[in-house]
Amino acid sequence: PLPYGTPDTPRLAVRGEARLEVDPEIARIFVTVTARGTDRNTALTDLTRRNNEALALIKSYGPAVEKLETGAFSIHPQLTYNGRNERIRAYHGSVTLTATLDDFTALGELTTRLGDLDLTHVAGPWWALRPDSPAHRTARTQAVHEAVQRAREYAEALGARLDAIVELADLGAENTAPVAPPAMAGYGAPPAPANPGGPAGGAPALDLQPQRQTVYANINARFTMTRPAL
Repeated sequence: PLPYGTPDTPRLAVRGEARLEVDPEIARIFVTVTARGTDRNTALTDLTRRNNEALALIKSYGPAVEKLETGAFSIHPQLTYNGRNERIRAYHGSVTLTATLDDFTALGELTTRLGDLDLTHVAGPWWALRPDSPAHRTARTQAVHEAVQRAREYAEALGARLDAIVELADLGAENTAPVAPPAMAGYGAPPAPANPGGPAGGAPALDLQPQRQTVYANINARFTMTRPAL
């Protein structure tokens, strides 16, 4: 059969789109612990201690922390301002941690308690959905329904009706230009140090408002329809 159909069996190509706004399922925070010392051993000792303090604090939240990972570690010397004789002025060290939480009530408290630690920087939260979130399935299903409805309306406008589906494809799966992914959502301001008086004698818990996530689904669909009544 011809790829564009025949007068008796015309083909109809449409696009189905869906856009949902749903509540986030997880939140990530990035914790950078730093240390500075006049010699390498002092810097490493302080860095190790502060890293252990941050890890112990995050782990103390138990099941609220879904995942805890250590990222980059660095230790490097800082030379004197002239630097001609390679004289070392100090050593700087840092360790980056990533914590993923699904309990947003604990999240506000944890961020401020981490921000209360010495030479510790906290960035986030980054709100997100899990890769297997049901929201993705819902969006894809709605995109298919929208494609069928759009194709049916086109066919009815010609006095015809849909007959069969010929092809269903994600955008980009058939040499079509893929839709640019949406900008990453969920950036939050890094928690700033707060005044004492909160949980465990530290900073008060931040009142964090989860940012709703946008889920997109786009498909191309091709159908055959009955002969139009032109």
